[in-house]
Amino acid sequence: MAVVKLTGANFEQEVMQAGQPVLVDFYADWCGPCKMMGPVVEEIAGEESGVKVCKINIDEEMELAQRFGVMSIPTFIAFKNGEVAGRQVGAVSKNALLDLVK
Repeated sequence: MAVVKLTGANFEQEVMQAGQPVLVDFYADWCGPCKMMGPVVEEIAGEESGVKVCKINIDEEMELAQRFGVMSIPTFIAFKNGEVAGRQVGAVSKNALLDLVK
């Protein structure tokens, strides 16, 4: 499945009403560690059919970053049944991200 780009307009439908676990990557285009994690996030999206993978550009969607208390990037937040189920800050392994949403 492709990575879904989130905005304030589609966040509720794509994340809060999703029927499966959702991994959300809060990132910025200028962030080195975010760029480093990009291929890992894409890989998870391509391999894990039971997980929806989404990205939020914090420069474009500051309200969403503030809503979830994102202070550092990259921040990965797992949602299950419309609730925050886990959080990981910084560049981490693929397995650490998978553990977050499983």
